[in-house]
Amino acid sequence: MATLSEKILTPEVEPKFVADCQALIDGEVGGKSGISGTAVKAAYKVAVTFAPGYFTATIASILPDMLDALEPFWADFLGSGTAEFADYLVKHGDEASDALLRVTDRMADVSGRAAIVKAYKLVRGGAGKNIEAALPALGALLQGYAG
Repeated sequence: MATLSEKILTPEVEPKFVADCQALIDGEVGGKSGISGTAVKAAYKVAVTFAPGYFTATIASILPDMLDALEPFWADFLGSGTAEFADYLVKHGDEASDALLRVTDRMADVSGRAAIVKAYKLVRGGAGKNIEAALPALGALLQGYAG
């Protein structure tokens, strides 16, 4: 059975998947509201303003680590009898978001972009909730490419 990385990290699939991830992030950020939503939108704007193309490049660079972080969930999903990976991720929201946050935390630890790291730290406290909210869309996206 092929892993998520084997299915997605191909020359034909990866660029399309990265573009779809960027669209997913844009949609998630655009849909935020309230005080925490304002903070997320502000942090996102900082990144986009100070580093045009940053998110697309970052998605591409951390994609292997993200897929590795999600691989145990994918493997368990395939044997679970659950029809939709989105539903599976929602049921395992805390663990899935923690796995993804470990990847972004490592990225922030080694980043040389002070403005980006500052913006990340600003929203890091509520990031788990934001990731959990995006898990249905991420699960559907992954299943669409790997399923």
